[in-house]
Amino acid sequence: MTEAKGRWPKLDPDSGVEDATLLILEWLGEQGAGAMIRVDAERMREGRPTWTFAASGGPLSDGMRADGASAAECMGRALLKLREAGLAVPF
Repeated sequence: MTEAKGRWPKLDPDSGVEDATLLILEWLGEQGAGAMIRVDAERMREGRPTWTFAASGGPLSDGMRADGASAAECMGRALLKLREAGLAVPF
């Protein structure tokens, strides 16, 4: 990681990865990657996975995307894909 800048999550042990989502997005930006998480109301109405995480650029030569029924599921899948791509996400 470049500079920590004092942003470390204060996670509740009973909560999930969604508590660290903004820190992960910011860390990816510091690495030169653009990233976002979004919710899609139309997909929600259709019963499809509602949440999408997408990232590209920087150390991600090929962009990546992860979908999930909840923000936690989406970010859990995204973290797996980021780590499979060789990124040591510190959260």
